[in-house]
Amino acid sequence: PLLALRDVAAAFSILTLLLATLFAARVGGRASALGVAALMAFAPTQLHMSQHALADGFFTFWATLALWLLWENLRAPRRRGWLVALGCALIAIVLTKENAFFALVAFGVILVSNQWLNFGKVTRELVATLILGPVVGCLILALLSGGVLELIATYRLSVSMNYQLKYAILTGDGPWYRYLVDLLLVNPLVLLLAIGRTFTLTKDRKPEWFLLIFIAASYAIMCNIKYGLNLRYANMWDFPLCFCAFSELVALATVVSLRWRTAVLSLLMATISLLELHNYNTLAVKYPLYELVTPDLMRALSILKTPSSPEDLLPPHMK
Repeated sequence: PLLALRDVAAAFSILTLLLATLFAARVGGRASALGVAALMAFAPTQLHMSQHALADGFFTFWATLALWLLWENLRAPRRRGWLVALGCALIAIVLTKENAFFALVAFGVILVSNQWLNFGKVTRELVATLILGPVVGCLILALLSGGVLELIATYRLSVSMNYQLKYAILTGDGPWYRYLVDLLLVNPLVLLLAIGRTFTLTKDRKPEWFLLIFIAASYAIMCNIKYGLNLRYANMWDFPLCFCAFSELVALATVVSLRWRTAVLSLLMATISLLELHNYNTLAVKYPLYELVTPDLMRALSILKTPSSPEDLLPPHMK
């Protein structure tokens, strides 16, 4: 079963790469598609999810698909095909993982922020789809679990386990900037470039605002989950971070003369991609890591020299 799950994770990581390329092409053109594809292909978190029997890479595909379809529905309102596709993607993320709640809240914040940033037109049909999709997903979950009460009981049990499992208590807590620390350890250049982009944005750069609001809104909730902090939950931020990072690289490259701009940008992209691959090799091949938790990340990068206890730091199902 674990091998089958790993194959599914690998397949959906490939699909996520293709989806990210298409998404970038739709909102930023061919150059963005090529740049984002390179960053996503070498992203340590994407490579890591493709090699392990974890549901987070599978969830990332559906969350990224729903995010793209939300953009398309805002830009082309009342298109039945886009609305149906968005509804199906929302059902899929609800059926896949409880992290759907974070993505759904972020989608709601995007709709609210549309009043000032004008990503597109918010229609009654779009709002209805954003409500009905998750509701249908919850109804299917209730049907599969034997009823609403059984579904609620199962969810409560899952949440309560975070307060009882030793592994979650030891590795799943921290301050609000825990995810920033972990991302800085795993993929520092992409994170720093994406953060840099926030300081150079103008109101007309709607794709970047759209993606940054998605990250910020979901981050605000995810960083407050006690014993529930883990970098694999943030896998759905990979595409938004890569897109914003590439946009910042393009902006930085404008200081170079037009004659050399493409060559310089290509060199920067190649350097970042190689550094991403080097980081993945350090973390997941030489060490290697199963869970991307802060103590192990620091040990893999030789920041911490203290030995870890296998009994304490292995995921429960691997003990």
